[in-house]
Amino acid sequence: MNSSYQHLVVVRHPDGVVWLQLDKAGSSTNTLSRAVLDELANVFAALEQAPPRGLVIASAKPAGFIAGADIDEFTRIGSAEAARELVERGWSLFNWLARLPFPTLALIRGHCMGGGLELSLACRYRIVVDEPGTRLALPEVMLGIVPAWGGMLRLPTLIGPGAALDLMLSGRSVDARKAKKLGLADVCVPVRVMENAANMLVLSGQPRHSPTLIQRLMNGPLKPLVAKKAREQLAAKARREHYPAPWAVIDIWAGFGGNALAVPTDHPASLASIFGSPTARNLIRVFLLQDRLKGFGKDVVFAPRYVHVVGAGVMGGDIAALCALRGLTVTLQDQTVARIAPAIARAAKLFERKHRGDVRAQRFALDRLIPDPDGSGVAHADVIIEAISENLEAKHALFAGLEARARPDALLATNTSSLRIEDVASVLANPERLVGIHFFNPVAQMPLVEVVAGANTDAALQQQAAAFVRSLDKLPLPVRSAPGFLVNAVLGPYMLEALRCVDEGMAPESIDAALVAFGMPMGPIELADTVGLDIAVAAGRALTGDTQSEAPRALLSRFEAGQLGKKTGRGFYRWENGKPVRAQVSAEVTAGLAERIVAPLLAAAQRLVEDGVVADADLADAGIIFGTGYAPFSGGPLHAHACALSAQPGAGRRSPDDTVAIP
Repeated sequence: MNSSYQHLVVVRHPDGVVWLQLDKAGSSTNTLSRAVLDELANVFAALEQAPPRGLVIASAKPAGFIAGADIDEFTRIGSAEAARELVERGWSLFNWLARLPFPTLALIRGHCMGGGLELSLACRYRIVVDEPGTRLALPEVMLGIVPAWGGMLRLPTLIGPGAALDLMLSGRSVDARKAKKLGLADVCVPVRVMENAANMLVLSGQPRHSPTLIQRLMNGPLKPLVAKKAREQLAAKARREHYPAPWAVIDIWAGFGGNALAVPTDHPASLASIFGSPTARNLIRVFLLQDRLKGFGKDVVFAPRYVHVVGAGVMGGDIAALCALRGLTVTLQDQTVARIAPAIARAAKLFERKHRGDVRAQRFALDRLIPDPDGSGVAHADVIIEAISENLEAKHALFAGLEARARPDALLATNTSSLRIEDVASVLANPERLVGIHFFNPVAQMPLVEVVAGANTDAALQQQAAAFVRSLDKLPLPVRSAPGFLVNAVLGPYMLEALRCVDEGMAPESIDAALVAFGMPMGPIELADTVGLDIAVAAGRALTGDTQSEAPRALLSRFEAGQLGKKTGRGFYRWENGKPVRAQVSAEVTAGLAERIVAPLLAAAQRLVEDGVVADADLADAGIIFGTGYAPFSGGPLHAHACALSAQPGAGRRSPDDTVAIP
């Protein structure tokens, strides 16, 4: 049987094994659209009529196995019935795959996400290819939904509920070796033998993976205890009213056997509740905003291999480490080797954490990071990044020398967070060469990088800078040069208002509790302590928004007393073992406080859009979410504000373009 479909290729080999390759037409990646699922159903029906000795499901795409369900189809769901029909289609199809009367195997190379992993879980065997691009995940909760095509049933049964809930509640991915260790994959092989390994395993008659006794007990009689513990841990991370999906995962696994279709419609974990929640709409919006950021620099031919970073402080050293981690050769310059040494030590810890257990990869990454006190790397670099102190005269002296020594085609960049690009570039013979590439601390963790164009910056170079940022697996946000750019310009008024509340006598604990309840990952007072009160004072102009406003008394008094926050053990909080010591907070004290503190952030964001610092409100929301951690479930401050206005009496119904799930 050699058959071609629009999205699948099915070939029966002489040994009786059928290879089914997914190759979605018109797309660089495989997604499980309605058309793909329909073709899979046709294949399963044909194979039941003429059973093979085994079935291997693989991808014909170079870009991975299956990226998951078709997100565009999710955005067009218009009713609870449509949501249920979508879930029922995948649930029934994968149950069919699971009961086919011959051995089945998923050969996973590259990303295997969401519905793709659920399809593989319905197979008897799974082989993962040991290369960096192979990642497996059930990330549905990150879209505000649940893995309803069998993931909540089969993953806990396969690897035990402890590991399964960890993956489903976090959306975290695992690499090929971790998948094998968990029991998620039967075999982990190099690419050169993957096809032979698949053929051998599918014909082996080997029993399917069986979880340990304790894992079976946790998925059986101990299930209520496991669910209780999971809810306790989740409560510390996500409020149910903000993020209902992870709570629903626990409910559906513990109470309904992992079958979302069995949940009554009036239950908070029902499909109608989950797919119809504002959180689902907003998290899908955030996903699409992330895709938009990923598109900047996508079509630019710029593949730098050599980066030179000047400044081995926390920011410069960590930027250099990130570049080396991503495979680039990096020279790191500072006045002496002794000043570079701490950055190398931090980089070694990063490489150890990212390449856990792979000493060879750690060593290669460290070899790519070269101390360069003399700045010899300047002449060879494709990208040169300045990350010294925020002193305009020092930057002028540095760039005057860099421009003379750099290659004419090298990208010159500054990591400044507060100075105008035009001011920094004024010393250059060719000021159009300078672009801002503004990373956030901690560099390895923060996903956003602002790509800043000054008045004279060559637009093509800003695009090159965006392409460079994408090569580091970061999200580039194009912005125009202005004080604080976008992220710091909205954070400043937000932090200022919080500190003014302290001046008025409010407890830091009350302020932080209000903002965490609002949905922020960390309260503004704890954030100030974490960043350092010396840095907050130094950034006073950005913090106050103008030169006339006085810095908050509570901030200045602690700064003058040497109480700089976490780094000194005392600031607004007393810090023990890296954590703030808090007093109890009354819920009544925090009422209405969050709205007051967030209001200046919203006003600043609106002003920056109007002034053209960022192109539009959607990009402003994306920058604030990915640059500050602003409550993703809200869809962003400007979006949430627009929705609130439209919901007011007399505002009329929201545009259909503003909804992406059940109204």
